[in-house]
Amino acid sequence: MIVILLGAPGSGKGTQSERLTAALDLVHISSGDLFRDHLGRGTPLGELARTYMDAGALVPDEVTIRMIADRLDRPDVHGKGRVLFDGFPRTVAQADALDALLGEIGAGNVGAAVFIDVSETTVVERMAGRGRSDDNPDVIRTRLAAFRRDTEPVIGFYRAQGKLVAVDGEGTVDDVFERIMAGLVACE
Repeated sequence: MIVILLGAPGSGKGTQSERLTAALDLVHISSGDLFRDHLGRGTPLGELARTYMDAGALVPDEVTIRMIADRLDRPDVHGKGRVLFDGFPRTVAQADALDALLGEIGAGNVGAAVFIDVSETTVVERMAGRGRSDDNPDVIRTRLAAFRRDTEPVIGFYRAQGKLVAVDGEGTVDDVFERIMAGLVACE
Protein backbone atom coordinates (compact mmCIF):
# COMPACT_ATOMS: atom_id res chain seq x y z
CA MET A 1 0.00 0.00 0.00
CA ILE A 2 1.47 3.30 -1.11
CA VAL A 3 -0.48 6.34 0.10
CA ILE A 4 0.06 10.04 -0.62
CA LEU A 5 -1.15 12.54 2.00
CA LEU A 6 -2.07 15.95 0.60
CA GLY A 7 -3.38 19.04 2.29
CA ALA A 8 -2.69 22.70 2.84
CA PRO A 9 -0.38 23.83 5.63
CA GLY A 10 -2.37 23.50 8.85
CA SER A 11 -4.74 20.87 7.44
CA GLY A 12 -3.62 18.27 9.97
CA LYS A 13 -1.35 16.19 7.73
CA GLY A 14 1.26 15.71 10.46
CA THR A 15 -1.26 14.49 13.02
CA GLN A 16 -3.05 12.23 10.58
CA SER A 17 0.19 10.82 9.12
CA GLU A 18 1.20 9.61 12.59
CA ARG A 19 -2.15 7.90 13.07
CA LEU A 20 -2.19 6.38 9.59
CA THR A 21 1.34 4.97 9.79
CA ALA A 22 0.51 3.30 13.10
CA ALA A 23 -2.91 1.99 12.05
CA LEU A 24 -1.83 0.70 8.64
CA ASP A 25 1.78 -0.31 9.40
CA LEU A 26 3.19 2.15 6.87
CA VAL A 27 6.64 3.72 6.74
CA HIS A 28 6.29 7.51 6.97
CA ILE A 29 8.36 9.37 4.39
CA SER A 30 8.30 13.14 4.72
CA SER A 31 10.14 15.26 2.17
CA GLY A 32 10.99 17.74 4.91
CA ASP A 33 12.50 14.98 7.06
CA LEU A 34 14.52 13.74 4.07
CA PHE A 35 15.97 17.18 3.44
CA ARG A 36 16.86 17.63 7.11
CA ASP A 37 18.42 14.15 7.22
CA HIS A 38 20.59 14.68 4.13
CA LEU A 39 21.59 18.20 5.18
CA GLY A 40 22.39 17.04 8.72
CA ARG A 41 24.52 14.11 7.55
CA GLY A 42 26.25 16.24 4.92
CA THR A 43 25.54 13.72 2.15
CA PRO A 44 26.34 14.65 -1.45
CA LEU A 45 22.59 15.05 -2.09
CA GLY A 46 22.27 17.21 1.01
CA GLU A 47 25.16 19.42 -0.08
CA LEU A 48 23.68 19.72 -3.56
CA ALA A 49 20.32 20.70 -2.07
CA ARG A 50 22.06 23.21 0.20
CA THR A 51 23.56 25.05 -2.81
CA TYR A 52 20.06 25.72 -4.13
CA MET A 53 18.60 26.56 -0.72
CA ASP A 54 21.43 28.96 0.11
CA ALA A 55 20.77 30.75 -3.18
CA GLY A 56 17.09 31.05 -2.25
CA ALA A 57 16.06 28.71 -5.08
CA LEU A 58 13.82 25.67 -5.00
CA VAL A 59 15.62 22.35 -4.92
CA PRO A 60 15.13 20.77 -8.38
CA ASP A 61 12.78 17.81 -8.64
CA GLU A 62 15.57 15.47 -9.72
CA VAL A 63 17.43 16.06 -6.44
CA THR A 64 14.28 15.45 -4.41
CA ILE A 65 13.50 12.30 -6.41
CA ARG A 66 17.03 11.01 -5.78
CA MET A 67 16.45 11.51 -2.04
CA ILE A 68 13.15 9.63 -2.30
CA ALA A 69 14.86 6.81 -4.24
CA ASP A 70 17.57 6.60 -1.58
CA ARG A 71 14.94 6.40 1.17
CA LEU A 72 12.94 3.71 -0.64
CA ASP A 73 16.11 1.62 -0.90
CA ARG A 74 16.70 1.50 2.87
CA PRO A 75 16.01 -1.84 4.62
CA ASP A 76 12.90 -0.69 6.52
CA VAL A 77 11.15 0.12 3.22
CA HIS A 78 12.86 -1.88 0.46
CA GLY A 79 10.57 -4.47 -1.04
CA LYS A 80 7.75 -3.87 1.45
CA GLY A 81 5.68 -1.40 -0.56
CA ARG A 82 3.97 0.01 2.55
CA VAL A 83 4.67 3.73 2.50
CA LEU A 84 2.94 6.98 3.40
CA PHE A 85 4.36 9.98 1.54
CA ASP A 86 3.79 13.24 3.44
CA GLY A 87 4.62 16.52 1.70
CA PHE A 88 5.51 14.78 -1.54
CA PRO A 89 4.71 15.04 -4.39
CA ARG A 90 4.09 18.77 -4.40
CA THR A 91 3.81 19.16 -8.18
CA VAL A 92 2.49 17.12 -11.09
CA ALA A 93 6.07 16.75 -12.36
CA GLN A 94 7.01 15.18 -9.01
CA ALA A 95 3.94 12.90 -9.16
CA ASP A 96 4.97 11.71 -12.63
CA ALA A 97 8.55 11.19 -11.44
CA LEU A 98 7.33 9.23 -8.41
CA ASP A 99 5.25 6.93 -10.64
CA ALA A 100 8.27 6.35 -12.87
CA LEU A 101 10.54 5.68 -9.87
CA LEU A 102 8.10 3.23 -8.30
CA GLY A 103 7.91 1.41 -11.63
CA GLU A 104 11.71 1.32 -12.02
CA ILE A 105 12.28 -0.21 -8.61
CA GLY A 106 9.28 -2.53 -8.74
CA ALA A 107 7.65 -0.98 -5.67
CA GLY A 108 4.12 -1.04 -7.06
CA ASN A 109 1.90 1.96 -7.64
CA VAL A 110 0.36 4.72 -5.60
CA GLY A 111 -2.82 3.15 -4.26
CA ALA A 112 -4.49 6.28 -2.93
CA ALA A 113 -3.92 9.99 -2.55
CA VAL A 114 -5.71 11.35 0.51
CA PHE A 115 -6.57 15.04 0.34
CA ILE A 116 -7.49 16.61 3.68
CA ASP A 117 -9.72 19.51 2.67
CA VAL A 118 -10.04 22.40 5.12
CA SER A 119 -11.26 25.96 4.70
CA GLU A 120 -8.87 28.89 4.63
CA THR A 121 -10.54 30.21 7.79
CA THR A 122 -9.81 26.97 9.65
CA VAL A 123 -6.20 26.90 8.44
CA VAL A 124 -5.60 30.48 9.59
CA GLU A 125 -7.18 29.75 13.00
CA ARG A 126 -5.19 26.55 13.49
CA MET A 127 -1.86 27.97 12.41
CA ALA A 128 -2.25 31.29 14.21
CA GLY A 129 -2.86 29.31 17.41
CA ARG A 130 0.54 27.60 17.18
CA GLY A 131 2.39 30.78 18.17
CA ARG A 132 5.18 30.51 15.60
CA SER A 133 6.59 33.72 14.15
CA ASP A 134 5.86 32.60 10.58
CA ASP A 135 2.25 31.79 11.43
CA ASN A 136 0.73 35.25 11.15
CA PRO A 137 -2.36 35.56 8.92
CA ASP A 138 -0.57 37.27 6.00
CA VAL A 139 2.20 34.66 5.85
CA ILE A 140 -0.37 31.88 6.19
CA ARG A 141 -2.37 33.26 3.26
CA THR A 142 0.81 33.45 1.17
CA ARG A 143 1.58 29.81 1.98
CA LEU A 144 -2.00 28.83 1.09
CA ALA A 145 -1.70 30.62 -2.27
CA ALA A 146 1.51 28.68 -2.96
CA PHE A 147 -0.25 25.44 -2.03
CA ARG A 148 -3.15 26.17 -4.36
CA ARG A 149 -0.80 27.11 -7.21
CA ASP A 150 1.59 24.16 -6.88
CA THR A 151 -0.24 21.30 -5.21
CA GLU A 152 -3.87 21.59 -6.27
CA PRO A 153 -2.92 20.31 -9.76
CA VAL A 154 -1.59 17.18 -8.00
CA ILE A 155 -5.08 16.67 -6.57
CA GLY A 156 -6.42 16.73 -10.13
CA PHE A 157 -3.68 14.33 -11.25
CA TYR A 158 -4.76 11.69 -8.73
CA ARG A 159 -8.47 12.42 -9.26
CA ALA A 160 -8.01 11.68 -12.99
CA GLN A 161 -6.44 8.33 -12.06
CA GLY A 162 -9.34 7.46 -9.76
CA LYS A 163 -7.00 7.41 -6.74
CA LEU A 164 -8.12 10.55 -4.91
CA VAL A 165 -9.71 10.19 -1.49
CA ALA A 166 -10.96 13.67 -0.58
CA VAL A 167 -12.00 14.02 3.05
CA ASP A 168 -13.50 16.85 5.04
CA GLY A 169 -10.70 18.01 7.35
CA GLU A 170 -12.99 20.01 9.63
CA GLY A 171 -13.87 18.63 13.05
CA THR A 172 -11.98 16.59 15.59
CA VAL A 173 -8.80 14.63 14.90
CA ASP A 174 -10.77 11.42 15.45
CA ASP A 175 -13.53 12.46 13.04
CA VAL A 176 -11.02 13.25 10.29
CA PHE A 177 -9.13 9.99 10.90
CA GLU A 178 -12.35 7.98 10.63
CA ARG A 179 -13.19 9.71 7.34
CA ILE A 180 -9.73 8.95 5.98
CA MET A 181 -9.92 5.28 6.97
CA ALA A 182 -13.41 4.95 5.44
CA GLY A 183 -12.16 6.60 2.24
CA LEU A 184 -9.16 4.26 2.01
CA VAL A 185 -11.38 1.21 2.49
CA ALA A 186 -13.69 2.44 -0.27
CA CYS A 187 -10.69 3.07 -2.54
CA GLU A 188 -9.37 -0.51 -2.32
